Amino acid sequence: MLVVNQRLRGAMLDGELTAQRLACLVGVDVKSVSRWIGEDRVPHPITRLRVARALNQQETFLWPTLLETSEACAVAEAEVERIWPTRRAVSTETWHAMFSRATSRLDILVYAGGFLIEALDLADVLKWKSDSGVTIRILIGDPVSAAVRTRALEEQVPWLPDRCRTTAQYLGQVSCLPSVSIRLHSTTLYASMFRFDDTVLVNQHTFAAWACSSPVYKISRARSGYLFDYYSAAFDRVWHAGAGRPAPQSEVA
Repeated sequence: MLVVNQRLRGAMLDGELTAQRLACLVGVDVKSVSRWIGEDRVPHPITRLRVARALNQQETFLWPTLLETSEACAVAEAEVERIWPTRRAVSTETWHAMFSRATSRLDILVYAGGFLIEALDLADVLKWKSDSGVTIRILIGDPVSAAVRTRALEEQVPWLPDRCRTTAQYLGQVSCLPSVSIRLHSTTLYASMFRFDDTVLVNQHTFAAWACSSPVYKISRARSGYLFDYYSAAFDRVWHAGAGRPAPQSEVA
């Protein structure tokens, strides 16, 4: 009985690549591609990498069984540098250090993120990083979205939409800086994320629990790693989902 790799086939359809075209791109016979799809065969490592790049996907997405190996588990453990039991346990000094060390990329995904404003003078930090040439992307919860209203109800914090709006207004002073992009998002926030180059702090969310009372994981990119790319891809999905809803001038000006 054949086991079809639906993920690989779907990625090829999304990329408008035929089996012949993919085979040409990665340097294999078209029969090999057919076996990857129709028999769920797993290619050799260098070929997997080429396929993943051609399809703009992670190897572990196309072939989830790679995550089950002892090597993959060991790499994942190495990616997790530290765990704080709550966001409150992450010191202000740690946040300052993370922002200071960023030299190329800063990504922030939150609903309101007011703690960053209070602890860091965030606008000044972002101006400094922008002047240094760092690319900055910030996603703030859309205060009129159903997702923010639901979260406010679950956490019993009716002021959350107003807090999102206040953050958007506050960030208006940096919204026109070079390399700074700010968008509103209306997605369910499973985790807040703060990326600093090749390190990401992930503040997990659970039902009816405040983010400040939830754990934070420090994850650094590792060769052949999965976790850093997993969360980076999640940020990108939210970013593109919010592509049609930039923060309006009335809220960031």
